Order: sequence, then C-alpha cells, then structure tokens
Amino acid sequence: QVQLAESGGDSVQAGRSLTLSCKASAWRSCMAWFRQSPGKEREGVASVWSLDNSKAYADSVKGRFTISQDNRQTTMYLRMNSLKPEDSAMYYCAAASVMNDTCQRAIRDFSSFHSWGQGTQVAVSS
Repeated sequence: QVQLAESGGDSVQAGRSLTLSCKASAWRSCMAWFRQSPGKEREGVASVWSLDNSKAYADSVKGRFTISQDNRQTTMYLRMNSLKPEDSAMYYCAAASVMNDTCQRAIRDFSSFHSWGQGTQVAVSS
C-alpha cells in the first residue's frame, strides 16, 4: 500500500483560506480528499485522476476548494478559500489505482480506496 501523509490543517476564522498537502510514497492514478466531523459520516470532498487531470468536487465545496497535484503527481493539494464553520473536520487523503470513472465517483463511493493518511485537522470559527 502507498503511504500518505497530510499536513496543513489549522484553526482559522471564517472567510480565510488554507492549503492542505498530502504526500504519497508512490504514484497512484487517483487521489482524493475526504473529511469527517465528529458524529458524522466521512464524506468525499474532491478527487483528481492523474492521467488527464480530471477533477470532481462535492457540491458543498464547488467554487471554493481547488484540488491539484505537483508535477510528479505524488503530492496533492487542497486549496480551501472562503472557509465556513461547516468545513471544520478532520481531512484525509486517499489514493487508489482506479480508472477515471471510478475516480470521479470517489466523492460518493470511496470503497475502492484502501490507502489512507492519518488526517489533518481543520477548525473554522465564526
């Protein structure tokens, strides 16, 4: 399994921005961000399929969050703008060797992801 390490979480005020990073020990075709708040189920935030840079976003973050990768495609980022208190959560990155359609669906069905990071905490205060 690929090893993943997230970083960049912080406590910020609403309206501010944060950029999360996820470093992978090896390349995988699909990388994605998920988040989970206490008492809630884990939800998909964004995914990127490395072979053509296809991206997918949850409706709740569209227009505010941007997923990207470095040139080697082993480090993934999540730029989060206009943060809201409801964005507060533990953010996890995950990676999988899947096709584009599966990667696009990852924000709704992450059963294909078996490599996960330990998470990085984001807290947004109003």
